[in-house]
Amino acid sequence: MNNIAIIETYYKAMGEKNIASMEKYLHPDVQFISPLSKTKGKEAVLEATKGFANFFKTLTIRSSFGSSDQAMIVYDVDCPEPFGIIRTASLMTFKEGIIVQIELFFDARPFEKK
Repeated sequence: MNNIAIIETYYKAMGEKNIASMEKYLHPDVQFISPLSKTKGKEAVLEATKGFANFFKTLTIRSSFGSSDQAMIVYDVDCPEPFGIIRTASLMTFKEGIIVQIELFFDARPFEKK
């Protein structure tokens, strides 16, 4: 399976809220970086993902592309009000077909405490 297929399968599983399916693609020491947090380790990333999956209503993949050791996917998550649609991009780095780093890009301002 190539990196583009992996990233699409990973995010389709997230959209289906199927965390168990996502686990097999993660390296034990995977790093997760987002505008709101940094996490390291498969269990910590899965726990954070589970919380996020329980928060959003739907996830819609818009586009994906990749190179030899990286792939990027652009998707929309429909979140409860007052957040609405959050447009997101995820850059994944792979080593031997396993995700070693996930870096998210999105506007974090709606999530900032006022």
